[in-house]
Amino acid sequence: MQLNPQLPVSAEVIDRVQESPSIFTLRLRLVDPQQQRAYSFQPGQFNMLYLFGVGEVAISIVSDPQDETLIDHTIRVVGRVTEGLAKLQPGQQIGLRGPFGRGWPMAQAQGRDLLIVTGGLGCAPVVAVINYVLLRREQFGRLTIIQGVKHADDLIWRARYDYWSRLPNTEVLIAADQGGPLWPFHHGRVTDLLERLELVPARSIAMLCGPEGMLKAASEGLRRQGLAGDDIYLSMERNMQCALGFCGHCQYGADFICRDGPVFSYRQIADRLGRRGV
Repeated sequence: MQLNPQLPVSAEVIDRVQESPSIFTLRLRLVDPQQQRAYSFQPGQFNMLYLFGVGEVAISIVSDPQDETLIDHTIRVVGRVTEGLAKLQPGQQIGLRGPFGRGWPMAQAQGRDLLIVTGGLGCAPVVAVINYVLLRREQFGRLTIIQGVKHADDLIWRARYDYWSRLPNTEVLIAADQGGPLWPFHHGRVTDLLERLELVPARSIAMLCGPEGMLKAASEGLRRQGLAGDDIYLSMERNMQCALGFCGHCQYGADFICRDGPVFSYRQIADRLGRRGV
């Protein structure tokens, strides 16, 4: 059964988790069991969530591709649609279209050391990668997770980062521009942490998401450490409205983020990264 990408299907809220004052996770299941069985995605792809009578918004999928029962989305309240989604409770229904876009190169990452770099509050696109790797740990090498936030209070999932840091062959580094007197991690930019890495470029692959300025600085730092442009992947953000490359709102040079991304290699977009008006 092939889902029509232009028509939303009904999804029920099974659970709701408040991650921080402005961030929450909706756990969804398609109402039609046949549609739920037909639904599949790859880490890094996104869905369009439709709130009836309000509108729809693009949200990254954070659950595992082999979870056949629930489809999880972690959402930050930033506008009218997300404000409405934040009020939903278990048992209520929304519309869902997807999945869309090109995800992370998980097949290419197998057998290699994996570096995850995130900045700001936009870490949801790589949470799916971390979950994916931890459920298939024997297929990957060393996992390094670097998270940077502007202020210490912006760090969500602190308990989860603490749990990840205790896992074998896993390192977690955290930075805050404004850490405060009790902040136990690095004071400064997330890109400062790249200098602490024991990176072996020949066996490493990096996946980054966050503000575009951070993506540019981090990518250039990794390139100076010898990582190839084809081994650095970035999840880009734009205003995605149709998810099919029709409306043009997410055009990024010759590409459309919704259709040709949101994941690109650094080599693909190095000439556009950080340029105003692109």
